[in-house]
Amino acid sequence: MTDLTGDAERPVFRRALTQGSTGYWLRLSAARIAVLLVTLGIWQFASGHLIDPFWVSSPAAIIGRLLTWLPTEIFWLHLQVTLIETVVGFIAGTACGVALGLALGMNRYVADVLDPFIIALYSLPKVALAPLFILWFGIGIFSKIVLVAFGVFFLMFYNTFSGVTSVDRDLIDQLKLMGATRYQIARKVILPATLVWIFTGMKVSVPYALIGAVVGEMLASNRGIGYLVQSSAGQYDTTGVFAALSVLMLISVCIQTLLKHGESLFLHWRE
Repeated sequence: MTDLTGDAERPVFRRALTQGSTGYWLRLSAARIAVLLVTLGIWQFASGHLIDPFWVSSPAAIIGRLLTWLPTEIFWLHLQVTLIETVVGFIAGTACGVALGLALGMNRYVADVLDPFIIALYSLPKVALAPLFILWFGIGIFSKIVLVAFGVFFLMFYNTFSGVTSVDRDLIDQLKLMGATRYQIARKVILPATLVWIFTGMKVSVPYALIGAVVGEMLASNRGIGYLVQSSAGQYDTTGVFAALSVLMLISVCIQTLLKHGESLFLHWRE
């Protein structure tokens, strides 16, 4: 019988695996760059030739606007405000959603009692609550943080709750027979099994966090990337709108990348 474990431990075999992985990522990166360049090239050609630049601007104009914004202090202030609202609200909503999901997932009777009330709150359009939060908490940064946290909370709660309820009941019963405490079962079995669901919920929640921050800024604020979108749209500045949207996409990609690295760190045991 071939000893694959022994082969994997040999330096030559490990080097071959590393080189293959490096080659794959190089090809993947090249393909992504090619898709991006082709898309931008088509857009640049269509702007002015097929479509009036007033409606779609152009990649060159958007990059030029971003280069104009970058040296200015006011742009970094807008970016800082949106990042604070998004990150703080995201963390708060995630923490509360995970905590309640774990608690109700381990207590099905309480979960059944609260189920219709949670569904009623979840069914509310989060954007429609923005004026109410602004009325309650003012037009400052705190109202946007609450709006972001509220939008993230339910996604994280349902993902965590689903993860807890999907754990094999037979496994839990066997651990109880072996004398494991409720805390040990939660820490050793339920939480690790639920981490996959939690990270999935976090990745899905990122766009909703940005939506909450941007909508709040567009409704009542003079700071933030959402304010830049609203201000540019009010001046019929298509280039400014696309430039602000590009910044939002970059923020989302950065957060998603961090979450992927965190997932690989905490779920390193997965194949």
